[in-house]
Formats: sequence, C-alpha cells, structure tokens
Amino acid sequence: MIPPTPHAPQAPTFHIGLTGDFYRDGSPVYPDFDLHVFERSPGIACSTFPEHTDEITPQQLAGLHGVIVLSPRVTRHSLSQSRDLLAISRFGVGYDSVDVAACTENDVALCITTGAVDRPMAEATVGWMLALAYRMRVKDRQLREARWDQRGRVMGTGLHGRTAGIIGFGGIGRSVAGMLSGFGMNPPLVYDPGVDPETIAALGARSVNLPYLMARSDFITVHCPLNAQTENLISVAELDLMKTDAFILNTARGGIINEDALFEVLAAGRIAGAALDCFTGEPITHPHRFASLDNVILAPHNIGWTRELFRDIGAMACRNLIDLANGRYPGAVVNPEVFDRASFQKKWESLRIDKRPPQE
Repeated sequence: MIPPTPHAPQAPTFHIGLTGDFYRDGSPVYPDFDLHVFERSPGIACSTFPEHTDEITPQQLAGLHGVIVLSPRVTRHSLSQSRDLLAISRFGVGYDSVDVAACTENDVALCITTGAVDRPMAEATVGWMLALAYRMRVKDRQLREARWDQRGRVMGTGLHGRTAGIIGFGGIGRSVAGMLSGFGMNPPLVYDPGVDPETIAALGARSVNLPYLMARSDFITVHCPLNAQTENLISVAELDLMKTDAFILNTARGGIINEDALFEVLAAGRIAGAALDCFTGEPITHPHRFASLDNVILAPHNIGWTRELFRDIGAMACRNLIDLANGRYPGAVVNPEVFDRASFQKKWESLRIDKRPPQE
C-alpha cells in the first residue's frame, strides 16, 4: 500500500479520503492495497484521516467528495454535514456498520467491493470443511503431544456423498457450490429467499427452506449478510434440527448464529463441530469461550485474507470512486435508489471532473 499524497492536477479536483485505520504507526496495514491508481487518474486527490475513530465524525468528512472506509462506523451523525460527499466505498462487502438509509437521505452512494472476496472466502470455507471432516486440529495436537499410539481413536470422514447446505447464495455462496462439485458431493441445498429457485437450480443446487436445510445437511455454511432478517437466524430450534455428525461454519457475520445456543450444542456434543471466523462483540480481546472446545476451529475474522484479496478489494474500492468522479456508474452500489434522486444527480453533476472546466 503506497501512502497517499495530495495530488495537484490541472483539472478540478475530486477529493478522496481514507479512514485512519489503513495505517498503523505510519506504515500501511495492507501493503498490497496500491493507491498509485489515484496518481494515474487526473483530477483525483487522496489523503488519509489524521486519526482513527470508531465512528467517522462530520469533521473528518469535511471537504471530501469520496471516502474509502475500512472499519469505522458510518452513522447518521457522521453524514450530518456531508453536503459535498458523493460516495462511500467500503473496503469489503459487508456494510452492517453503515447506516444505508442515512446515506440515501444525504445523497451519498454506498459502494462495496462485490466479487473481490468471492474466491478467497470460498477457498477458505472449503479448506475449513476439509479440516473439520478430517479432524485436522485434533490430529495435529496428537503428534505435538507425542500421542502416536492414540491415532486410531481419531477418525475423519470424507466429503464424497455428503451434502452441503449453503445459507446465502451470493458470490461467495455460489463460489463454494462450484468448488464443492469436484468432491463428489450431493447437489448443495440452498436457503436464500432473495434468489429464485430457477437460478439456484441452473447453478447445480437445490432451493429449500431453512428447516429442511438444517436437518438434511452434513455441512452448513453461512454466507448471508447480517441484517434485521438474519440476526439470530440460526438459534436453538434450528440447531436442534442438525444431525449429530454435522458441522456448521460461519464466515459471514457474528450474530447470524446465536452464540449461546451454538456453544450449548457444541459443548454437549450434539453436533460434530464448527468453524467460526466472526463473532458478536468484535474485536475479541480476551480468550473466547469457544476456544475451550476441541470440536471448534477459530479465526479472528481473517480466514480468507490473502495478499490477492486485499489487492483486488483495494483496486475495486478505488475504481468505484474513480468511476463516479468521471460520471460512470460504479461496479456495486448498495443503495441504487439514490441515483433516482434529483438532489443526488445535481451533486454528482457538479462534482464530475469530466464535466467541470479546467482551473486557471
């Protein structure tokens, strides 16, 4: 990641800010996030917030036309003085930390980096399925503790002939389904009310309701966003439907699976195991209760992180704002209805660097 420096093009400037958490002690957190694309884009100026805050303040957005956001929340208060702000580009695909309604009301487009995370997250998910099925964590510890004579006590199970249940059939869920096809598994079961059954069937999967998926799947993997409809989507009743030898994985958001209910069934051995990349109350700064369970694999919300992932996310986050600055519709917009607002169109027209006259 190249530190952004103010750029002084001859054309009128579209000012872009980066939240302060992209840097730590002056060094880039993600070196593969290349900001040189802004230097190659006439009329774009880029700078970094001088400090990191958990919630973006109105003062941090002053004078900005676009902002790339890593972790801070974007609230109604954040946008209360955002007269010149045209767009927020989230560094990732999740946007539960952004008040989408407030963005629309304040004529701010919210962009995400759809597609950039699909393959890394799908690869990580399939890797975790294999690790759970073959009980790799337990076998690793056996050898580290010199318990060679106990190896016959730990048996795994293959993926062939088993059934995956995919909750959320967006880009990541579809990539998971495609990768699993090579393991000789049964056609995946999919629960996603937002995708029509014909589309799901065309991709080699089967659309089912949630109780059916929970009861029939050997592996259940969660890839839906966290919102009012999906919070506690999987709780006591749903977990009680699972097979005793089934596994559940969550690489989406904490809160989709009720953690109290999940801990109870795992501790009691009522399901085979789980792999968890996300939690309620992140960040986790003390040992988590799930760490006490041998049938659980954990990661600090980074299981899919690769150099390629951050390279591609960064490129798309930048491209979203460059496109808007030049009058082009960006790749992935969460609130497309904002483009129907006359007030947004007026703001966009005034800020487009391809339409504004050159400065003296």
